[in-house]
Amino acid sequence: MKSFFLAAALSSAASIAVADTWYPDPMHTQVAVTWNHAGFSLQTAKFHEVTGTLEFDPGNIAAAKADFGVVVASVDTGIENFDAELAGPQFLDAENHPEIRFVSTSVEQTGDMSVKATGDMTMKGVTQTVVFDITVHNLGPHPVGGFLEYNQGEWLGMTATATIKRSDFGVDAFIPVGSDDLTLEINTEMRAGGWE
Repeated sequence: MKSFFLAAALSSAASIAVADTWYPDPMHTQVAVTWNHAGFSLQTAKFHEVTGTLEFDPGNIAAAKADFGVVVASVDTGIENFDAELAGPQFLDAENHPEIRFVSTSVEQTGDMSVKATGDMTMKGVTQTVVFDITVHNLGPHPVGGFLEYNQGEWLGMTATATIKRSDFGVDAFIPVGSDDLTLEINTEMRAGGWE
């Protein structure tokens, strides 16, 4: 398959070859989870603290490795009491399980601008297989790099989505009033080599 990734690898080979570990920009990374509330509405929470890296060479998609996490205590619905409830023992139990983590086991290119990442997600001490569908928005120099040193270098922008059942992870309080199905969406801009 002749792809966007191959073209990017050829045009950016010199710079990407030096550093193919990519780090999320905390100012432009959002992790959201959405669920159905009692059949009346869709509700969303965000996690503001993200950790992790992506090992990625555009010329070798299958060798990519993702290791991402969110800090459970950073959950934010806009309602302080509800945030505390979600981080509490009845739901995510931040005290005993402070992180939700995904580690990829395989990555497959599915289109010129898309990949599928399969891996192990651990939540509340339970690990299950989860598949993320990923759309790549751009790969290469960041246009803001012409103004800010922070944005110089090679960048990767993407959206990753997955659907999980929270009961699979032992988070089963108030089902079905709050839906078992959760939609996960990660939007991120990542910089090759980080900022050190």
